[in-house]
Amino acid sequence: MSALRLVLFDCDGTLVDSANHILAAMKGAFEHHNLPPPSDDEIKAIIGLSLPRAIARLAHPEGPRAELVEAYKTIYRDAMAPGAATEPLFPGIIDALDAVSTDVTFLGIATGKSRAGLQRILLGHGLADRFVTTMTADDAPSKPAPDMVLRAMAATGVDASRTVLVGDSGFDMQMAKAAGASALAVAWGYQPVDRLEAAGADRVAHAAAEIPALVDELVGR
Repeated sequence: MSALRLVLFDCDGTLVDSANHILAAMKGAFEHHNLPPPSDDEIKAIIGLSLPRAIARLAHPEGPRAELVEAYKTIYRDAMAPGAATEPLFPGIIDALDAVSTDVTFLGIATGKSRAGLQRILLGHGLADRFVTTMTADDAPSKPAPDMVLRAMAATGVDASRTVLVGDSGFDMQMAKAAGASALAVAWGYQPVDRLEAAGADRVAHAAAEIPALVDELVGR
């Protein structure tokens, strides 16, 4: 039997399309404090970071950062129906998860979302039992620090040479490379492919159906 392997997935922009919710909540938080809201492109550029890190990049250094964080949380939470996952899965994700799952594969999550936010999405889409390790902004320092990947590898006992992170942001690519893992970018997320390649992407998937073969190429079967 082949050595065990670990395939970690980002959430927003990789598994689910949450851009509309994030854009609305971020703009609403700034408007709540009578501040000019960031543009769509500015907000999409920070998706993937933990919320405090994201706000710090968008807000004026002397702005009410803690208050913006709390306003964002309130607006985002109020927009969500209890127990529901209103963020749709990207096309082909379920089939890709099925195909990449083998008897030597652990699936995991590494996301800048809170644990509560991640659990709502996983439960809402019936995915909670698929992932043996889930790393969130509540568990480790924000991307691009390598901690989420390192902790997931430690939890599963999988070596970096058999670990790949699948994500849509430069932060994902940088995190993977800092941990010594392979970095597989997806082209349907919120950052352009050239940014992902510049951040260290080893391969780029342009459709979910390409993920299993690219994972095999990067870390073996």
